[in-house]
Amino acid sequence: MSFIMIFLILIVLWGVLTYNKLVTLRGRIDNSWAQIDVQLKRRFDLIPNLVSSVKGYAKHEKETLEEVTASRTKYLSAKTPEEKLGANSELSGALSRLFAVAESYPDLKANTNFLDLQTQLKDTEDKISYSRQFYNDTAMKFNIAIVKVPTSIIAGLFGFKDRPYFKTEGEERENVEVKF
Repeated sequence: MSFIMIFLILIVLWGVLTYNKLVTLRGRIDNSWAQIDVQLKRRFDLIPNLVSSVKGYAKHEKETLEEVTASRTKYLSAKTPEEKLGANSELSGALSRLFAVAESYPDLKANTNFLDLQTQLKDTEDKISYSRQFYNDTAMKFNIAIVKVPTSIIAGLFGFKDRPYFKTEGEERENVEVKF
């Protein structure tokens, strides 16, 4: 009888430890997603200033400026991580087009306010890139853990679901044309 009791205690202990491991991994994913949100918020705070700087120089580029603003609004209204991932890709493409437009205006490229905003946005993009990488690494560890046997038993019992990855889509995969 004592062998059965010890065996049951070990199984319960394993279950508790496995559950706690999965909760910890899920918490790390949520935290890394929050870090991405922090950087994206910073990016969104910079965008109106950037658009205002460009507006004065590129009055006939209204469509590009509206696209950036619409993409920003779309991200802010996104509810799920999947919606945010899609909206973020759209915004990245719109910002790329905005900077391409700015290349056509030498006075704008020399404007210190625009240059400062561009530098801040580049730094923020670098932080977003690092945050995405960290999120994907954490999501990968979690996604692997919930499908491995015997951890998958606990994951299935408690409804742990896999998490999406940040992926490069559409225009972000295209080569960037650099002109001198």
